[in-house]
Parts: sequence; C-alpha cells; structure tokens
Amino acid sequence: MKIQLFQIEIIEGEVEQNERRIKALFEEKLEADTEIVVIPEMWNNGYELQHLAEKADIDLTRSLPFIQSLATKHHVGIIAGSVSNKRDDNIYNTAFAVSKTGELLYQKDKIHLVPMLNEHQYLTGGDEVPEVFEINDIKASQIICYDLRFPEITRYPTSQGAKIIFYVAQWTTKNVNHWRTLLKARAIENCVYVIACNSVGDVNNENHVGNTYAGHSIVIDPNGNIVEEAGNQEAIITAEIDIQKVAEQQQNIPIFENLRPDVYKYAE
Repeated sequence: MKIQLFQIEIIEGEVEQNERRIKALFEEKLEADTEIVVIPEMWNNGYELQHLAEKADIDLTRSLPFIQSLATKHHVGIIAGSVSNKRDDNIYNTAFAVSKTGELLYQKDKIHLVPMLNEHQYLTGGDEVPEVFEINDIKASQIICYDLRFPEITRYPTSQGAKIIFYVAQWTTKNVNHWRTLLKARAIENCVYVIACNSVGDVNNENHVGNTYAGHSIVIDPNGNIVEEAGNQEAIITAEIDIQKVAEQQQNIPIFENLRPDVYKYAE
C-alpha cells in the first residue's frame, strides 16, 4: 500500500492560505496509486493559540467538507491531521480521518495538553482513549503530538487490532530526538507500523522564541526499521508498506498474548 505524507509549513491564523496550499499539493504532488495521504496537526490555524477563540473551526463545519472534497475528487483516504475546533463553548485540538468516498471514519480530541506551550489556557483536553477505525480495510488509529509521550494511549488501539498508528504533530526541533526515539519505541513495543507527519517552520510562541518545527516525518515498520524519513524542510514522503509484516512481527514476538494486566499498576 502506498502512503504519502505532506510535511509542510502551517501559516498561523491563515486558514484560507493553508487550505490553498494543501489543495495544491493534492493537485500537483499526489501520485495516482497513493491510497492514503497524511497531513500535520493543527493545519487550519496552526498554533496561533491566542486567537483561536475567533479563528477555530466550529464542530468541523469548515474542515470536514474541505477534506471530504479532496478525498472524493482524488479518490484517496486522508488522515486529516488535526484542527483547532470549537464545540460546546470549548476549543479542542481535533484529529479526524476520511475515506476515499468522503465518509468520516474517525474523530478524536487531543488528550494531553502541552504545559510548555500553555495550551491549557486556550484548549480543552479530550477525555476518550483513541479507538480503532478502518481505512482501506486496514485497522488503524490516530494520535496527536504530545499524546505520543504517553505509551498507554497507543497500547489500547494496538491491543484492539490496529495495524497502523498515525501520529500527527507540530513537534519542535528542540526535542526532535525525543520525536524519533518515541515513535520507534511505539512501533517496536506494539509490533505495528507507525506513520508520523510533522510540520516545519518557525514557532511563534512566547515560550519557544527562536525554536522551529522539526519535520522528520517518518514511516517505521513493526520491527522499528525506518522505511522513509524526511529532513527538516518541506517535503513529500512516499512510502510503500506491507501490512502483512504486522502479523509476522506479532507472531514472532507475541506481546499481546503475554500481557499481564493483572499485575500492572498505574498512578492515579
């Protein structure tokens, strides 16, 4: 199965400009036999947190039709990153995915808010674990940025049969080693494909002056091997994955058969 990742710079607060750029990439860079496209976190407004109350989407009424139109026109499934999204008087960082026929497959709010960016002052965290959905007949799940640091978040959908975990992010250069290491760990410890799409460009946050978004979007196989990886500039990753490798790796290392939840403890 061929997958493409669009590693781009998100222009903060400029939803129309970001939409035009994404639409152009589908028109100009999408390969005919690609089955799934992945775009980064918060692609509508970026991290212009202080203005999200005015600029966030409202219950996906703008973002969803935009992505659906791309999916149906190009006949491709889309892991639609995430967007700032107002719902019930709160603003969430909402991930979603759409099938090649335009069906909404999945919707999920980011659970853990980044204290280093003061996200809690502007956003509300979700309170539901990532679930499994099917895209192109393959079980998958989708996780947002900082949630990568919490392995419990990934264990549930993989234990329920997800073969691919898609991560979407605006992860910074300061912690790019964490990004690469944690993504490899999630692939290895769950014996699944990890496919992660990050952004590039400057970080305009008072707590991260001079920092940049790291890029390094990546495709990792169930054994932790890097299939494809971008650098720190805008790029398109194109990768072929063999989903059968998930079953083979989980047979070779039967982690889910060996789980011992009766002895695990979690801090409250």
